[in-house]
Amino acid sequence: MCNLYSLSKGQAAINDMTRAMLDRTGNLPLLPGIFPDYSAPIVRNSDAGRELTMARWGMPSPVFALKGRKTDPGITNVRNTASPHWRRWLGVESRCVVPFTSFSENEVLADGSRPTVWFALSEDRPLAMFAGIWTRWTSVRKVKEGETTNDVFAFLTTEPNAEVGAIHPKAMPVILTTQAEIDQWLTASTAEALKLQRPLPDGALRIVARGAKSDGG
Repeated sequence: MCNLYSLSKGQAAINDMTRAMLDRTGNLPLLPGIFPDYSAPIVRNSDAGRELTMARWGMPSPVFALKGRKTDPGITNVRNTASPHWRRWLGVESRCVVPFTSFSENEVLADGSRPTVWFALSEDRPLAMFAGIWTRWTSVRKVKEGETTNDVFAFLTTEPNAEVGAIHPKAMPVILTTQAEIDQWLTASTAEALKLQRPLPDGALRIVARGAKSDGG
């Protein structure tokens, strides 16, 4: 599961790639380490057109997962889009794309250590998008916050390609690399959009760092 990613491109590049018409992020800083429950940019549909805005990473958990718990920090990665819990957020009004430049998985080594491995489309870490979903939700994410209402998001996962599978054999994020794919995810019927829930071709990703990153990418 991808629970850490990075964004080293600014909002102008995001707006250009996604053709977002509205920017509600203000002065968006570069985000070298985005963890679960952090606020991060997404691009979604709105009545006024495509908009770049901020949301918290973690969609509402299924009811069964909350049994005996006082908080719901959210689900960051969504695989089973056939589940009734997730199907309600697969329409165009609830789809979004999540900008990133690199993402990480943890490699499990024989000594029990789990070093972080960073993937990107190339060494210069070009901008790409995760295929995501979002909603506005009221819940208790942290006890100290109490009940809050937030725009929240997660992104889809699928089986891994060769590069990711060598490190994390269970899953990889669903990645969109072209404006055509972004348009398909944000505007197509649910059946057509879900055709994008597939791994990138083998050879499409590179390992660009191991352990703590030092380049902000």
